[in-house]
Amino acid sequence: MDIDNLSCIDLDEPRLEGFSRFISAWLYQDENLTFLVDPGPLATIPYLLEQLELKGVARLDYIFLTHIHIDHAGGTGALLKSFPEARVICHPQGIKHMTAPEKLWQGSLKVLGYVAEVYGEIIPVPEANISFSEKVGDTGIAVFKTPGHAQHHLCFLFDELLFAGEVVGVRSPVPGGIYMRPATPPRFILDVALDSIERMLELRPEKMVIAHYGLVEPALDYLEIGREQLQLWVQGVEAVALAGDAAAEERLFQWLLVNDANYARIKELDPETYARERYFLGNTMRGMIGYLESR
Repeated sequence: MDIDNLSCIDLDEPRLEGFSRFISAWLYQDENLTFLVDPGPLATIPYLLEQLELKGVARLDYIFLTHIHIDHAGGTGALLKSFPEARVICHPQGIKHMTAPEKLWQGSLKVLGYVAEVYGEIIPVPEANISFSEKVGDTGIAVFKTPGHAQHHLCFLFDELLFAGEVVGVRSPVPGGIYMRPATPPRFILDVALDSIERMLELRPEKMVIAHYGLVEPALDYLEIGREQLQLWVQGVEAVALAGDAAAEERLFQWLLVNDANYARIKELDPETYARERYFLGNTMRGMIGYLESR
């Protein structure tokens, strides 16, 4: 592949604090192949369609879903109305939720509340358009099941580039180095998530797209940080936050500032992104508490 044929389309949501350069779709175009990774929620589909038109996209061969969470896949059915020829590649466990999304939509409302309302309803994907395959036609793209952030998570390897979704959590650019944190909503199982990262390390990709957020290299550095953070954060939750009381999140935050040099760079984020990241810390903590309680 030619990396110059890859472009990021930011799907900013100004109604949500810090949701700038956070959600994105990735477009690849050459003379033989056009595909999109994670089209985003329904609310941002009009903007996505505008950008695709500006980039001269008349046809989509494939839409790849790293996972079916509403911020990554919620707008897929709406996008297909403009590109009915596109094939959607999705984890087999996610297909039923994309073709009949009412349960997924209700679950999104329950977990995310107002955020889900802003994202918009999940539009059904026609069964004829969606499938799973470990190899995608003659594109050279390989598909890997990578449960961890979600049971229905996939990664896609295209030559030296790994579309990694949230297999190693969330990254934001900061001046002083790398800021990252795990993203472990329920149901989180540490060994399963670590196995997925190990298998991606074995692929030895050179570059990696992290869904939240950006194209990074060397990919192995970020995968290794993600692996180490998962183990470290579980230790921290067990040490200071397992009680899950009102002060647990603040205790964990202070523990991480001391023990996780990459997460400690949260202080370098702009105020809105900082607020967003502090909000999502609670989600990650609760996922890990659930794992520790169920061992």
